[in-house]
Amino acid sequence: MRDNRERLADILEAVEHIERYASRGRAAFEQDELIQTWIVHHLAIIGEAASRLGNAFHEANPQVPWEQIIAMRNILVHDYFAVDLDVVWATVQRDLPELKSRISNLVASSAGTTRKHD
Repeated sequence: MRDNRERLADILEAVEHIERYASRGRAAFEQDELIQTWIVHHLAIIGEAASRLGNAFHEANPQVPWEQIIAMRNILVHDYFAVDLDVVWATVQRDLPELKSRISNLVASSAGTTRKHD
């Protein structure tokens, strides 16, 4: 079973994967279905890892919008016909840098601890 530090690392890795292709810009995102799929897939990974951290971890770290992250994952995975690419792109541009910073801070502050998922 993966511990919380590994799950946080999964989130950071997914952010880096998104950044790799988001750096090509919105036009590339809008024109390339593979980039869209890549970004949506990695946003879903972020949401899945976030959900697996558990409520106790979420409550102990309220600086991250866990509910919104998990809700977006649920839409991306279960209601894929409702996925709005404008919202996806806005999330990548507006929210991902802050998420990366907050998760990086959590990783740095938890160095040396390996709290298990409940």
